[in-house]
Amino acid sequence: MTAIDPAPLIEGDLIARREGGCGVIRLNRPKAINAVTLEMFRDVDRALDAFESDPAVAVILLEGAGERGLCAGGDIRALWESSKVKGDLGKVLWREEYILNARIKKFAKPYVAFMDGIVMGGGVGLSAHSRHRVVTEKTKLAMPEVGLGFFPDVGGTWLLSHSPGEIGTYFGLTGQTMNGPDAIHAGFADLVVPSGELAALREILTRAAPGITSGEIRTLIETFATDESAGPVAAIQSKIDRWFAHDRMEDIVAALQRDGSELAALTLKTLNEKSPRGMVVTLKLLRLARTSRSLEECLVREYRAALEVFASDDFREGVRAAVIDKDRNPKWSPPRIEDVTPEMVAPYFAEIGADELKFP
Repeated sequence: MTAIDPAPLIEGDLIARREGGCGVIRLNRPKAINAVTLEMFRDVDRALDAFESDPAVAVILLEGAGERGLCAGGDIRALWESSKVKGDLGKVLWREEYILNARIKKFAKPYVAFMDGIVMGGGVGLSAHSRHRVVTEKTKLAMPEVGLGFFPDVGGTWLLSHSPGEIGTYFGLTGQTMNGPDAIHAGFADLVVPSGELAALREILTRAAPGITSGEIRTLIETFATDESAGPVAAIQSKIDRWFAHDRMEDIVAALQRDGSELAALTLKTLNEKSPRGMVVTLKLLRLARTSRSLEECLVREYRAALEVFASDDFREGVRAAVIDKDRNPKWSPPRIEDVTPEMVAPYFAEIGADELKFP
């Protein structure tokens, strides 16, 4: 029987406690598919402080409460409300979140994420930078931010830019969902474990002894894993590479139009639903990320762009259409890709002086 600390270190919308040799972090808003608030990000950081300094904790486990998924993303409604009144929630939340994303990537102890069910936005930031990323047959992973007048943040530009070929460009611009094997192919995950095996794997992780290596953790996970590593999107990579191998949105659209296939037409329809400005900004961020040296470098760039997004009409309109009124009919500004000018895009990439993102 695993020894569980009688009182959680943290309890509420986030639960953190030691179970044997495992520091468990559980996102605990199941009715909201564990959408993450500013306080929850702060609690994750507090939990990591405690687990890092506790010699009895050998491994960290991130999991989500409920049956629907690890995390549906950040608390978009709260950000929308703050943006409407020119508040500072975006500035504060994204700063702390992005610093946390970088911390997770470099965390000294093995960090395992159970990416079961829905994993989006902020949930990707908490899981896809970890050392051991476990997906299941239920995984539905996406970075759908362009549909909100935003872009794939939380280090998403770093992850997507390192996907093979143009797979990352495709997922970043369309917001399409990855299943577990495609998440592995795209570099967002490592192993597929059947969801029915997670409880047994979890029990073994709680028995981990101090000093266990990342290699030993990987071996433990592999005993439960399937050999799947590529899904339906990987099967059409040659087409995706041809369509999305351009540095201008107009050229990507033209390539899809020239193709004329049903799949190209469906992809074009998906792009036509997204924010033109958001797509142009996203594509530039992805291309810059390809030559970036670190996740931190991408996060600094994302933070500059995020502050500009927070003040934009497109963000408020995108959230209104998708989350508030749910009419799925955003009125983008400007409405067409060809109307997005370099002058509109430049502020997303400008230095922001004292507000620049800095890492401890």
